[in-house]
Amino acid sequence: QVQLVESGGDLVQAGGSLRLSCAASGRAFSNYAMGWFRQAAGKEREFVSIISWSGGTTDYADSVKGRFTISRDNAKNTVYLQMNSLKPEDTAVYYCAAAASYYRRKFDYWGQGTQVTVSS
Repeated sequence: QVQLVESGGDLVQAGGSLRLSCAASGRAFSNYAMGWFRQAAGKEREFVSIISWSGGTTDYADSVKGRFTISRDNAKNTVYLQMNSLKPEDTAVYYCAAAASYYRRKFDYWGQGTQVTVSS
């Protein structure tokens, strides 16, 4: 089992920045690829970003490419999502998740989410 707890969500003005954190406990954090997803009210959950177990490989949704950066600190069992140039359409609940394989991207463990609200 892996337990995930997100933090860092807040209300921010358009153009601002936030950094989300996801702290992991349980089974070896460094064994897992980590992802961020988001779900806006009334919409399906969507993929935001993923990082490999080593941190050496990342991927992003087109909608956030160039604005968001995913990173991880395996010594701290934490993955981060730095969000810059935020837009109102980035408003959503953000979830982190853990997957055994970066390429298969089957996410077995999920956090409870943190709310990000971007005002125009």
